[in-house]
Amino acid sequence: MNIRLYNARILTMEKGRDIFRGEIWVKNDKIVYISTNEELAAIDSAKLPRINWDFEIDCNDDLLMPGFKDAHTHSGMTFLRSFADDLPLHEWLYDKVFPYEAKLKPEDIYEFTRLAIMEYVTSGITSIFDMYLTPDTIAEACMDTGMRCVLCGNVNNHTSSPENMAKEYMKLNNISPLITYQLGFHAEYTCTKDLIQRIASLAHRFKAPVYCHMSETEAEVEACKEKYGMTPMMFLDSMGMFTYGGGVFHGVVLNDQDINVMRMRRVSVITNPASNLKLASGIAPIAKLDRKKINVAIGTDGAASNNALDMFREMYLTTALSKIYEKDASSLDAVRVLRMATVHGAKAMHLNKADVLGKGKLADIILINMHEPNMQPENNVVKNIVYSGSKSNVRMTMVGGKILYKDGSYNIGVSPETVYKNCNEIANRILREQ
Repeated sequence: MNIRLYNARILTMEKGRDIFRGEIWVKNDKIVYISTNEELAAIDSAKLPRINWDFEIDCNDDLLMPGFKDAHTHSGMTFLRSFADDLPLHEWLYDKVFPYEAKLKPEDIYEFTRLAIMEYVTSGITSIFDMYLTPDTIAEACMDTGMRCVLCGNVNNHTSSPENMAKEYMKLNNISPLITYQLGFHAEYTCTKDLIQRIASLAHRFKAPVYCHMSETEAEVEACKEKYGMTPMMFLDSMGMFTYGGGVFHGVVLNDQDINVMRMRRVSVITNPASNLKLASGIAPIAKLDRKKINVAIGTDGAASNNALDMFREMYLTTALSKIYEKDASSLDAVRVLRMATVHGAKAMHLNKADVLGKGKLADIILINMHEPNMQPENNVVKNIVYSGSKSNVRMTMVGGKILYKDGSYNIGVSPETVYKNCNEIANRILREQ
């Protein structure tokens, strides 16, 4: 597929490069040409390659930029949207989430993942880091719809095992250009010490990074200290968990020692501000982590705890909450937050070809409508995206050179009505079973 995107403003997210007017050429799943209008005009047209375009899209002076990376989510949890609300974390998880998740079939998770993907693409999300129960059917849903997905292991005392995760790691890292797989487990508090040691051993076997929920609440941290005499970060590090790097989801309650070890071990922190607020978990020290050179990315978490899969809301909350946390309105600039939602997310997810827009990079591109009241006046386009932007500004979402969403229409291989019907039927079955 050959696609020309022209008459555009372009934000590549490369360091030191400002927004410019130009065009992007896409061939199959890669960007093969990106140029300013001035550079293009200076080239002898006879020297340009003659390309038969499948699509030529006039961007109408709107903004092309890298897609957002949702660096922590549980797509299948859309089935619990607005069901398990207004509860403390422990009660929410053990009384509402775990019992109903046990009723899910693999084909149910496939359907609810497709529903989540529809929401992702309307929010300009082109890659997801998905931790849930049935990686095979999540991968199938993503391949069928065209979504890029990094799957994350979800081992705990009741789900999967290190041995099964090893099989998934070998299989799912070779299944599709859209799919990769990283080692992971749910959390310290849902795994025995022996199980954690076996997971760490697996990381050493594959020389691979590991990801998990960690330090989400004060109660979790205090329980770990009571059990092991250490914070979760220090305990996991003592087990050799992060020898090859990795990441932690949430990272709300961290001390200086935790942060220093994270930096030494190249551990990313994936913040989930809306979920942490709704569950009253707390506010993560994002600006401090950023100053300490920790790679910070942003995730939505699942629809059961958020309830929206909306990166615009997450970006706004990331910077706004940091200002409250530090009592300093200058503590976390919107430009840094936009990098967290794009470049830093790609780094956390090991998607090195999807971080910025450039020749040879993956064609994971979104088009932002600048001709809307919330984007005017254009005093600072980047800050408009973070502070006043919304899902309504997303005109197009392209993943690997395939347009999955454009101007209100989906191109994911299934009609919205079919997805809605299937998901409502499954939810009615699960939530009404005794």
